[in-house]
Amino acid sequence: MAIVVGLDVGGAHIKAARIEGGRLTAVRQLACPLWLGLDRLEAGLRELRAMTEDAERVAITMTAELTEIFPTREEGAMILLQRLAEAFGGAAAFYMGLKGFGGLEAALEDTSSIASTNFLATAQVIAARKPGSLLIDMGSTTTDIIPCNRPQGLSDAERLQTGELVYTGLTRTPVPSVVNRAPLLGTWQTLARDTFATMADVRRVLGELPEGVDSHATADGRSKSVTDSLRRFARGFGRDGEERHLPVWQIAAAYVRECQLRSICDGAFQVLSRPGLVITGVVAAGIGAPVGEAVARRLGFSAVTFGGLIDAPVELRPWATRCAPAVAVAMALTNESRKPKV
Repeated sequence: MAIVVGLDVGGAHIKAARIEGGRLTAVRQLACPLWLGLDRLEAGLRELRAMTEDAERVAITMTAELTEIFPTREEGAMILLQRLAEAFGGAAAFYMGLKGFGGLEAALEDTSSIASTNFLATAQVIAARKPGSLLIDMGSTTTDIIPCNRPQGLSDAERLQTGELVYTGLTRTPVPSVVNRAPLLGTWQTLARDTFATMADVRRVLGELPEGVDSHATADGRSKSVTDSLRRFARGFGRDGEERHLPVWQIAAAYVRECQLRSICDGAFQVLSRPGLVITGVVAAGIGAPVGEAVARRLGFSAVTFGGLIDAPVELRPWATRCAPAVAVAMALTNESRKPKV
């Protein structure tokens, strides 16, 4: 029974998906704060060893080359490629976007095809199953908005221009990068432009953060309780938060959440404005898949989750949706391995 593992190596998380005999059997996300050092990558790979050690092939895609510890994106990609090749040897197959999979040598010679192309793996799987789909994949830090049959931008720089990449995420995005003012106590309050709170705090104040999706430390190192989240959120207003005033703070938090959602809608409208583009529905993915579904409703489209689209086992469906690129590269390499040799 062939075993293929897909890895999506990011600067904040590693996501892994395991396929045995063509069936998805495990999906996992680990915190991997790579900006603290490459030892975090090695620790994450050790923790995933139970999923990977007996894999015949390991399909790898990455966005971690963007991490601040690397002088350039190219150097980051080369360092990561070498570390991952050391970890998995000949089993490693690197996803090279439109070029498919390659070994270490091919990947080192063409790092631009390796860097931050995980969205293409997801888009290709969706396009094969549901043509005319718009992928909205909201992760912890960014949101991809991809017309799966006709992606326009292939690099982060291009996608930031086309609207296909919106640099806002469900948990790690600092509040003042979403808004610089919010309504409070019947007036508009300017916010301090410092990272007192993140969107994870906003969603905890609102009581809507899914269990298990926020795997990183808080901005102040304190707990992830509603009380501490409220304190961090209020600090950005120059105030102290008190739970007895929670309904008041929830209005301000709801406004921040709404502004973030509008920014994703704006990106989607830009993408949809491209001449000749035909979109028939949305596929929502990432830890923020419910936000993607909300955007779909505003755009007037029906939506399915990535896990539902690929008919993942019911018990794995939420995490298959949240870790879509890892699942997608594992599926792609599994399918490639089944093709007859010419």
